[in-house]
Order: sequence, then structure tokens, then C-alpha cells
Amino acid sequence: MSELIQRRRLLLSMAALPVIGLGLAACSDGGEATPEAKATPTDPMTTSAVDAPASTGTVDMAKLLEAGALEEKVLGEANAPVTIVEYASMTCSHCASFHVNTYPALKEKYIDTGKVRFIMREFPFDPRAEAGFMLARCSNDNYFAMVDVLFKQQNNWAPVQDAQAALLKIAKLAGFSQESFEACLTDQKLLNDVRSVRERGANDFGVDATPTFFINGKKYSGAMSIDQMSAIIDGMI
Repeated sequence: MSELIQRRRLLLSMAALPVIGLGLAACSDGGEATPEAKATPTDPMTTSAVDAPASTGTVDMAKLLEAGALEEKVLGEANAPVTIVEYASMTCSHCASFHVNTYPALKEKYIDTGKVRFIMREFPFDPRAEAGFMLARCSNDNYFAMVDVLFKQQNNWAPVQDAQAALLKIAKLAGFSQESFEACLTDQKLLNDVRSVRERGANDFGVDATPTFFINGKKYSGAMSIDQMSAIIDGMI
């Protein structure tokens, strides 16, 4: 009985605690804004391109791509010339902005054409973000679809008082039952593994804000437009 109560408390705590980092240029654990990459304005009558944002550092690609606590969630060709690793938080408004406004064009232009391999990694800043990622992981082959839905509906579950009920409603549309929903969110090993992915990102690669992108090992923080990402990627192809 005590184990069941403990598992229930885990579920409720993940859905009840407040969200961290909404409304910042890039979401951070400490609630401080980090500079967002700025687009260079272009004259619509000219053909000048947006300048590529400056990288804020580099990491060793071999180390970055080493296996972690969870199976990698990957889209694109294994031999693509460009690899993008994104660290994101499900409750970060700027991660949602990127996935709603930029990611579809990135996928169409680069991932689906074999030019980019895209890897998404969990970097939750709060229990609700952990819950969102756990549900995506429990969706198995529907990981990216679940992430997409949660980002698109972020305002319907991340800031609301009863996030548990809101998440359950979304999860049921994705095929979860009440039982599978609760089983997912009370899976302590999965929670530990999600946290391990975050800890590795912070400790080994200096991730301290979301979204953070590593593009062929170069680090970029903050949501970027498709023009900005194209300026980076095109120089690597």
C-alpha cells in the first residue's frame, strides 16, 4: 500500500508544481533571460541572406553522440552531412515557438531531404516538463508526434492549475488509458533516466538554457528562425 501511495504522490507532484522559465528569450533554470538569436533584417527587394548567428562554443561530436541513459530519438538519414542535437524543455515557451514556427520548415527543407539528422534530448526545468517528456517516451514510435502535440498545446497544460487533468486529456487523444497514463508518470526509472539526460547535457556540454542546439558540434542558444538555421546549415553542406 505504501508503494502505491508513493507512486500516486509522484504523479501528483509532477503535475502540481509550478512551471519555471516561461516568457524568457531562452528558458533557463534560474528564471533569468538569456539572449535570443536575432535575425538580421533584409530588404524584401534584395536577395541578401540572413547572417548566420554566432556560435557560443563547440563540443566534441564523438562525445556528444555517445549513448546516454535513454535511446536517442532521431529523424533523418544516418549519413546526413549535418547533425543537429537539440536540448529542450517541454514547458519552455521558446522551445514551443521553435517547434511550432521553425521546425516544420527545417524538417521539410533539410531532414526529409537527407541533409540533416535531427536528435532531440530532454532538458526539463520542472516536474511538468518531466511529465511531458515521460509521456512522449511512453508513446514509443509516436515520440515526435507527442512532442509536437504538447508543444502546440503548451498553453493548455503547462501553465494551468490542474495540469494532471489537462495532460490526461491530451494523452487519451494519443491512445493512453487512465491506467497507462498513470503507469507512465509513476515510472521512477524513466524519470531518473530523463533527469540523467538533462544532467549529462549540463555537466558535459554546458547546456544551461533551452532550446540549445549543437549543429555539427557548434553551440547555439535560443530559438532561431528557419532563415537563421539555413544560414548555419548551408555553410556546412
